[in-house]
Amino acid sequence: MLSIDELKFDQKGLIPAIVTDDETDQVLTLAYMNRESLAISIKEGRTCFWSRSRQCLWRKGETSGNVQHIVSITADCDKDALLVRVKKDGPACHTGAQSCFFQPVYEGENPSFSYEGLMELLRGRKENPKDGSYTTYLFEKGLDKILKKVGEESTEVIIAAKAQDKKETIYEIADLAYHVMVLMIEAGISLEDIKKELASRHVIDHKVKQEKMT
Repeated sequence: MLSIDELKFDQKGLIPAIVTDDETDQVLTLAYMNRESLAISIKEGRTCFWSRSRQCLWRKGETSGNVQHIVSITADCDKDALLVRVKKDGPACHTGAQSCFFQPVYEGENPSFSYEGLMELLRGRKENPKDGSYTTYLFEKGLDKILKKVGEESTEVIIAAKAQDKKETIYEIADLAYHVMVLMIEAGISLEDIKKELASRHVIDHKVKQEKMT
C-alpha cells in the first residue's frame, strides 16, 4: 500500500482523480484531490475533492445526496494520478447525468456501445438541445409525442415478428428500445431503476401482471 506522501502532487498540491462506477466500469468524472481531501476520502470512505474554482474542500453529495462510496483507490505507474472506484447513490454530474462525460467530440467508424452510454447521450440532448437532432425534437414535443412513438414502434415490432422477418424484427426492436429510453429520460427513470425492478422479481419463471383497479 502506498502512503499519501509517496504520491506526486503537482505544483498546486493537487492530483487528478478519475472516478469510475465499480459495477459498470463507467467513467463518472474527473476531479482533483489535495492531501487533505484524499486523507478525508480514505478516512470517511466517500469521495472528497478540492474545488479549484471555489478553492475549498467539497464532499460529493453533501448537498445533492449523491454520495460516492469508495471501493478502492489506485495510483498509476507514475504515482501522479488516481483511479477511484465507487458505488454511487445517484448521478455523478451536476446536470443530473449519471456521468459527466456525455458530450461527443469524435466517434470512429465503429464506436463502442453501451446502454449507459446511450442514456447519457439522450440525457445530453435533453439538457443541451441540438438543432436538427431528432432526439431533441422528441423532448421538445413532450410526453405525448414520445408515447405515440413508443406505441408506433411496438406495433412495428409485432408486424415484423409476425412475418418471421428476423432482420426487420431486430431493426424494429432497436427502434423501440431507443424510444423507450427516450421515455425513461423524460420520466426520470434510470437503467438502475429497471435493473432493480427486474432483480426484485422471479422474472424468468414467474410473471404476475399488476393491474390497476378502476
